[in-house]
Amino acid sequence: MISYFSDKIKFPQIKRRETTKWIRQVALGYGKKVGDVAYIFCNDEKILEVNKQYLNHDYYTDVITFDYSEGDTISGDIFISLDTVKSNSEQQHTDYNQELHRVIIHGILHLCGINDKLPGEREIMQQAEDKALELKKT
Repeated sequence: MISYFSDKIKFPQIKRRETTKWIRQVALGYGKKVGDVAYIFCNDEKILEVNKQYLNHDYYTDVITFDYSEGDTISGDIFISLDTVKSNSEQQHTDYNQELHRVIIHGILHLCGINDKLPGEREIMQQAEDKALELKKT
């Protein structure tokens, strides 16, 4: 089950059913089933708090994924800072909704086993995001 929540911020204008179907389609492409995934849309202050408390990182970010997956079933909590998504879309001159969906699927791709920390991984993640965003358009 995919759940969507907001924490002290206006819920983003996403089509939940369509987004859920898309997420399941992307996961299936990696041989994964979707278990319990919770999206928590929040502001910069909340994501900073989560980053400090659980990861010992003292900086803002757009997405934090906590992975509870077992076997081929992905599960996790995905925190998304809508403040950072907005500022990223402005800085990169991209559409806000496209940036939001990029971050939404970024968390799922982490749950599917794609990383983005080591050299070369970021490019692989970006290609996977782009491919997933193309699926959303169809």
